[in-house]
Amino acid sequence: MPSARISEPLHRALHQLAKKQKTSIKEVLEAAIETYRRQCFLEESNAAFVALRQNPKAWQEEREERAAWDQTLGDRLQED
Repeated sequence: MPSARISEPLHRALHQLAKKQKTSIKEVLEAAIETYRRQCFLEESNAAFVALRQNPKAWQEEREERAAWDQTLGDRLQED
């Protein structure tokens, strides 16, 4: 299993969190990394959306595509 060195204060914090949540340090780290991964994904998505909005031609194409998809909601093919 791979390992990584961390500072003593960070190890103490992880230990306290694990103890408080009645779980392992490994599980605390995995949850923290997954949360960070999701945060990075959302930040990247938001940056891409900002870039899209700043490109008038691309933004208009996006709006047209959304309008086309919105029309499919009225085709009565949706499941109940």
